[in-house]
Amino acid sequence: MDEPSTARPMRADARRNYARIVECAREVFAEDGPEAPLDDIARRAAVGPGTLYRHFPNREALMEAVYRDSIERLSRRAYELSETHSPADAFEQWMREQVAFVMDKRSLAVTLKALIDHDSEVFTLCRGMINDAAAALLKSAQSAGVIRSDIEARDVLRLGHGIGAACEKAPEAAERLLGVTLDGLRVSR
Repeated sequence: MDEPSTARPMRADARRNYARIVECAREVFAEDGPEAPLDDIARRAAVGPGTLYRHFPNREALMEAVYRDSIERLSRRAYELSETHSPADAFEQWMREQVAFVMDKRSLAVTLKALIDHDSEVFTLCRGMINDAAAALLKSAQSAGVIRSDIEARDVLRLGHGIGAACEKAPEAAERLLGVTLDGLRVSR
């Protein structure tokens, strides 16, 4: 996770505190919602309230950091898969991970996304990050001739989100729907 932009780099202990606060905030927000007391997050992160507020001057800044970190992780995973798998396998595995992310994080991710200003720098950055990740995998799979050339990165994201949202209450259907979707995306032989 990138540290926030500041005039000077963070010390190592400050970076650790920042990362621990974001991770604990993700857990607390998932358990208790985005209105959970920030003191609970500080306590779970084993930092004082002053440390939390030095990193995150308000609740919105903390929610943006949690949302950004989640999107960074999913985006980074696309590039990791492209380095270790064939284009077809990387694309399919990331689609599965995207659907799982939506299903597992839906309530938190959707809530945080709804609370973040869609014109904000963080939202714009996250949208670009996830689009770039999907586009990189898609372009590689299309160049390898395994995914249809008329598909766009936003289509991939919409399909994954749609399956994840539709299967939130019926997770057993996700793999079946994902299989049908992947069959439809593949180049006919």
